[in-house]
Amino acid sequence: MQRLLQDQFGFRQVEVKRLDGYDNSNFLLHTERGRFIFKTYRITEGLSDLIEAENELLLFLQDPSDKRFPRPIPFLDGSYIKPLFFGEEQKMARLLSYLEGQPLGETGYSDKVCSNLGTLLGQLDRKLSSFKSYVYQSREWGWDIQNLALNKKYLADIPDTKNRNLVRYFFQQYEENVGPVFPDLRKSYIHNDTNEWNILIKDEQITGLFDFGDVTYSPLVNELAVAITYACFNQECPLDNAATILKSYHQAFPLEEKEMAILYYLVAARLCISLCNSAHSKKENPENAYALSSEKQAWDLLYKWVRINPLEAENTFRKAIDLPPKSAKAKEELIRERNRNTPSILSLSYSIPVYTVGAAFQYMYDGYGQTFLDAYNNIPHVGHCHPQVVEAGQRQMAKLNTNTRYLYDTLAEYAEKLIAKFPKRLTKVFFVNSGSAASDLAIRMAKAHTGHSNIMVMENGYHGNTQIGIDISGYKFDHRAGQGQKEYILKAAIPDTYRGEFRNNDGSAGKQYATEAIRKLKNASAPVAAFICEPIVGCAGQVPLAKGYLETLYPEVRKQGGVCISDEVQTGFGRMGECFWGYELQQVVPDMVVLGKPMGNGHPIGAVVCTKEIAESFSQGVEFFSSFGGNPVSCAIGLSVLKVIEEEGLQENARLVGTYYQSLLKALQAEFPLSIGDIRGSGLFIGLELVKDPINQEPNTTLANLLKNELRKRHILISSDGPFDSVLKTKPPLCFTKENAERVVAQMHDILRSIR
Repeated sequence: MQRLLQDQFGFRQVEVKRLDGYDNSNFLLHTERGRFIFKTYRITEGLSDLIEAENELLLFLQDPSDKRFPRPIPFLDGSYIKPLFFGEEQKMARLLSYLEGQPLGETGYSDKVCSNLGTLLGQLDRKLSSFKSYVYQSREWGWDIQNLALNKKYLADIPDTKNRNLVRYFFQQYEENVGPVFPDLRKSYIHNDTNEWNILIKDEQITGLFDFGDVTYSPLVNELAVAITYACFNQECPLDNAATILKSYHQAFPLEEKEMAILYYLVAARLCISLCNSAHSKKENPENAYALSSEKQAWDLLYKWVRINPLEAENTFRKAIDLPPKSAKAKEELIRERNRNTPSILSLSYSIPVYTVGAAFQYMYDGYGQTFLDAYNNIPHVGHCHPQVVEAGQRQMAKLNTNTRYLYDTLAEYAEKLIAKFPKRLTKVFFVNSGSAASDLAIRMAKAHTGHSNIMVMENGYHGNTQIGIDISGYKFDHRAGQGQKEYILKAAIPDTYRGEFRNNDGSAGKQYATEAIRKLKNASAPVAAFICEPIVGCAGQVPLAKGYLETLYPEVRKQGGVCISDEVQTGFGRMGECFWGYELQQVVPDMVVLGKPMGNGHPIGAVVCTKEIAESFSQGVEFFSSFGGNPVSCAIGLSVLKVIEEEGLQENARLVGTYYQSLLKALQAEFPLSIGDIRGSGLFIGLELVKDPINQEPNTTLANLLKNELRKRHILISSDGPFDSVLKTKPPLCFTKENAERVVAQMHDILRSIR
């Protein structure tokens, strides 16, 4: 190579040092005329056009008073690029001037460096706005944010499913938020790769910007998206550096309001492009360390980014360029609007209601720029706005949605996948639209199958909002404003080993509670059609059934000809951690299972799963029909939820995180034994009972409400329930993490310590 360089450029002496490169070979040359960068490229179609365009751009930027950009150096024959042979391989080659300075990657982004970077980019882009190149205008490649979709083919190369779905989420957010405004954005020529290793500094001043190989013709704001992405790496508060860069850029080259509205999504898109390409490079060439150098930083930032409310980001960006912040209406006005045409009985959570405008996984965004950690909502079972669920619904909705009187593939496919999750004796499924509708249908089916009318229910149980649902819900009919217990209802005492009559949870208490229930069965005026209960009674305050309870009671129900119904609306689909269905905790198999909430991740779908015999009995009566139960969209969404649970290992996550969560809460209980009476539950379905006195177990409703509302002020959502509203219940999306649990408990600790 030394002889070649001497022949081509007239150097008398030259030392060659190889440099790292993404997909080309670069060399640092020490010569008698100074230092240079020699670049070689594998020859591909269109390569020479791109290199010529880059040289034209660099020559356009040359200014005797500004030495911050590389200068193309001609070969002896006057050309700027040339094909050369290196051994038997021919490559394209070029020579550039060497820029002095220390790589920013070795020093880090200070506030002054960020300000200077914004100024440099503003000046650069303003100058390039008068440059013309049809080569760049016709360039279409994946590293240009506007071509984000070209990277979808690499999604499958991201090995971790959770990571892959986070990237997929931001793909969807780009399409939703950037796509509609894209035609109105200013376009220009941008550097497009201002990472910390392409920037040189000295005494916090930028002395050089190089590697113009990524130049493209793209929306101008993408220049900032790229720069901000790298400036936010390893930052505790990533928006700070972003604001500094924007402020100085805006002073050099004014930005537009609509550009600030989408910048949050553009930064995420750049991270996704980088991560998709890193995954692909790792798969194709695992030895290329340069291509993978920023991968961990990119993942760390993307997980931080999803925790940032997009409105908070936009208002930070707006403030940086002297625009007023965006804000929603005052809560009082929103409440008035809500109540104008809806009844006051439609309640709101928290003393200060939360006005939500968006959500992602375990985070919810309000209309004032705040992000809430959702430790409460079990309906978005696999995570708010999970991209696979969203995509499944969108795709099916765009293709077909109709009622069940027609044949379509998704109904049979979902039914098969769902039934496969149950024991062999449960082989039939009836689809409806909610858990309430499922409970209602289950009772109808039980009566049709047995010919009996009486129903045994659980004290403080809740099974839905239909009339039958209210009739069988002790939580509702025993309420001071409730309708009272109907004649056909038998109510079993809740087998509560903390507050109940029998407290040894070794199996003996469960049998004692079951014996009492059996006595009621035998003393009733007629046999029961069914016994329905939840494996953990949620509205009672997350009370698990005492060990051995169902194992003792179920056979006696069946002796009367009754059927045993497990309400899995809240406890099913892996939430229990150690098992997929809550009834498995009791070592029993029910005759019917009621499903709802989590099966559609927020989409309205419910189901009754039962034995063949029960299904056949019900088929003897009037035709069963549900206009929307089991429609193609619902089934597609249900399938996607099952797939996500399996692919992301969410049942195991519920087990691991739930166990850890309870250990933290029990440590909290040990420190505050006078306030916390009991910690209970399974997986990510946990109750924390608050008391005034741990000996007499007097409920502490005031403390429960204080904690719930104080946590809400600290942007953590949790709820309270139970007969005395004294139990904090936490049942978050199954993507909840140990770090999330630590945050919840740390804030609880802080609140309890402050009021001790």
